Amino acid sequence: MNKTVISPIALAVLLLGGCSFIPTYERPEAPVPASYAQGGTASAAAASADWQDYFTDPRLQRLIETALANNRDLRVAALAIEQARAQFQIQRAAQWPSVGVGATASRAPSASTGSLTNTYSVGGVLSAWELDFFGRLGSLKEQALAQYLASEEGRKAVQVSLVAGVANGWLTLQADEELLDISRRTLATREDSLALAKMRREVGLASDLDYRQAESLAEAARATLAQQQRQRALDENALALLLGQPLPDDIRASLAGSRLASVPAMADLPAGLPSDLLTQRPDIRQAEQQLIAANASIGAARAAFFPSITLTAQAGTASTELSDLFKSGSWAFTPTVSALLPVFNAGRNQAALDAAKAGRAIAVAQYEKAIQSAFREVSDALASQSLLAEQSRAQQAQAAAEAERLRLSDLRYQNGVASYLDLLDAQRSLFALEQAVVQVRLAQLQNQVQLYKALGGGWREVSPSGKDAS
Repeated sequence: MNKTVISPIALAVLLLGGCSFIPTYERPEAPVPASYAQGGTASAAAASADWQDYFTDPRLQRLIETALANNRDLRVAALAIEQARAQFQIQRAAQWPSVGVGATASRAPSASTGSLTNTYSVGGVLSAWELDFFGRLGSLKEQALAQYLASEEGRKAVQVSLVAGVANGWLTLQADEELLDISRRTLATREDSLALAKMRREVGLASDLDYRQAESLAEAARATLAQQQRQRALDENALALLLGQPLPDDIRASLAGSRLASVPAMADLPAGLPSDLLTQRPDIRQAEQQLIAANASIGAARAAFFPSITLTAQAGTASTELSDLFKSGSWAFTPTVSALLPVFNAGRNQAALDAAKAGRAIAVAQYEKAIQSAFREVSDALASQSLLAEQSRAQQAQAAAEAERLRLSDLRYQNGVASYLDLLDAQRSLFALEQAVVQVRLAQLQNQVQLYKALGGGWREVSPSGKDAS
């Protein structure tokens, strides 16, 4: 009897160590140049810089922490990890037998006498256990594992975008406050000019044309102020969505009088090599895990062409009398091994294999596209760094020149040397340039955020003790 019991178990162990039809995985070559046209080749990784070290403004750090705790997109990404982990556990469990205990009682006519006979049985049942000799279940497990790892990288990618989004939203709000301050000051100045033009018209020192021009400029400033107030409200709502809650009152109050020029500096980041992105960017690692999952699905599709071998077994006791159920001689063990070789299924297995191969080709293209997109984002940020700095310097110099021009135009107008049109033109130019200076400064700061994000920074987790917990 021992030989009867050991043989199926030995066979099962032997078959469990079967082959695999998963193609050998080879990482595709990165379809990008070996270096950035505008950057150096330092090897330090932006991902090694925690966002707490990069964004040093305590208010921004608090907002990022709030977003990491409350943002619903990040919460969904975290729950997706749990779902993928459960799917992996399901596939892993499929490689092991399912054993249960059952009891039955039946009453049927006896074949010999024709009288009704009772039959009772109790025992363990090994349900149809697929012996994974050709690696179908193992391939499905590898696919589920890669999808689980991809979901983890997906959460990190969401966190990168969230950290950058909160930083950009915070900078935008500060720019809004500065633009509102410029508009309020400009409106006050133009209302004073309008009152002066009205008074000069009443005493015959100015024409109706001068008055209407002053009135037009004042209304234009009022319209700009209303537009910026609206934009300020929309930008705060957008930031509140990222935070998962309204902007705290104390932080909102601290925005009054904000100046982008006083924003704490962000750390300098070496760009590194494009190949560094393969390990720094979670979205690229996510795409690679999805490629690995697609590669494993080919192994499962190939295995479907080979026999499916299953083991079923029952061990227990049976008797026509309930009192004799556990007596000696009523025990039995019945193992059954079956194999099913697909002969005809209307091309379903071949179609499944073709679909798996197409899925891998799609995953390769998506992986390569993720690398190309990352390369472009870094290249764009590097190209913008020096050019934005030069633009900012030039616009600040131009704004200083326009401020002096306005002073001289006002002096000439008061002395009757220049027309009121010259004064109004100087006011318009200075107002536009003051706004442009703020906008280009915002672009500079957001470009730093974009470079940090593009290089893969912002996803490392920090424990309450301050130590890296990633």
